[in-house]
Amino acid sequence: MLFYEPLFLFLFGPAVYLIYLALGEVRLRRAIILFAASVIFYAWSEPVFIFLVFASVALDLYVARKIAALLEDKTRKLWLALGVVANLAILVYYKYTGFLALNLDALLKALTLPGINIPQIALPIGVSFIVFEKITYLVDVYRGVTAPARAPLLYGLYVFFFPKLLAGPIIKYHDIARQFDEMPHADVDDFVIGFSRFMLGVVKKLLFADTLASGADLIFSRDVGSLGFAQAWAGVLFFTFQIYFDFSGYSDMAIGLARMFGFRLLENFNMPYVATSITDFWRRWHISLTSWIREYLYFPLGGNRRGEARTYLNLWICFFASGVWHGAAWTYIAWGAYNGVFLVLDRLFLVKRLERLPDWCANIVTMIVVIVGWTFFRATSVPQAGALLALMANPWAQASAPLAIPQEYVVVALIAAAICVAQRLSLYVKDFDWGSAAQRYAMASNSALSLLFLAALAKGLADPFKPFIYFRF
Repeated sequence: MLFYEPLFLFLFGPAVYLIYLALGEVRLRRAIILFAASVIFYAWSEPVFIFLVFASVALDLYVARKIAALLEDKTRKLWLALGVVANLAILVYYKYTGFLALNLDALLKALTLPGINIPQIALPIGVSFIVFEKITYLVDVYRGVTAPARAPLLYGLYVFFFPKLLAGPIIKYHDIARQFDEMPHADVDDFVIGFSRFMLGVVKKLLFADTLASGADLIFSRDVGSLGFAQAWAGVLFFTFQIYFDFSGYSDMAIGLARMFGFRLLENFNMPYVATSITDFWRRWHISLTSWIREYLYFPLGGNRRGEARTYLNLWICFFASGVWHGAAWTYIAWGAYNGVFLVLDRLFLVKRLERLPDWCANIVTMIVVIVGWTFFRATSVPQAGALLALMANPWAQASAPLAIPQEYVVVALIAAAICVAQRLSLYVKDFDWGSAAQRYAMASNSALSLLFLAALAKGLADPFKPFIYFRF
């Protein structure tokens, strides 16, 4: 069930919201309504996997209470390790078994040994996000940052909360535990602000991301040998804007829906394409994942407390792990390793060099690094990524076969680029006093957003379905 499908927009979403407002005057009742709605929402797409999630939720609750009750740190660590390993086992089985088997089969055949059967295991939607959030609960309890969930219902709601369930943001337990304990009331302001944010996400996804996806697919599905310099750059730029509008669009929908019910989720994007270094980029892009990696991987590895060499290694390991988390493919692994290298270079000298440049120049350098990374991320194989990058580095490369790129893809890409540039310009006018124009500006922007929202829905009904990119993770 997708947020912008008619089933959600005109039946499930309104029904849940009206029931929540009409019957949710009691805090417990609000929690029950949201939990039941969230379970139905997930079961609609994953009717089998949901039972495994229920079982792992029960294990988390048991392990967390054991950790909180015990005094001996060694025993507490053993229980924590049990809970973390059990959650990671779910992720490894569903996400990496096929990948590992495929590579083992290739290795055996290269050694002229008999191959093995490759298991076909369906990847449950949102499994990576679910597992990471469940781990935060156990670690938070172990660290004493938070107490075990006051009731199984509240922890179940944390895991299944449908606005963020399928593709984040990754919500750390200590960031939202109090909200689930208090179960805030929703008011008119929550609805207006939340629904406006939700509409923005739908517009980003359907009008921008899906159009740009068609452009990227057109290039990446072709034989690289038939492409030239311009086509290679066009395909990668289409994807560069597609992934931003797709993923930030989902985050907008999730944050907006949560706000409509009275919950405040943390932001997941902060104008990442105005970054002036790779370090700055990762402070702005997929903020919930970056902060998760910092708190639950980088710090446990030692952070920057064990000398410079170990700090550089820890940084690289963290972003190598980020690549592995994103997908069971060598392209994602290469993307993570590549970003890890540039984060280390940032810490060594690159940030200082970029700080000497004008912001716009540092931004261009940063975006070139990011775009090269997105080439690995989108490519179907590492050799395809390498071939595309070779074309992008050769301005004299000519296409061997004609390829007509529809004009609408180019227009949407230019508008997307203009929006990102406008975000940079907004940094310089943020202190401007709009005075009495503020109300008129808000009314005009909301009216325009409503019209774009209707146009996006019309496009979504007319065009073929395109899932969110991060559903595969």
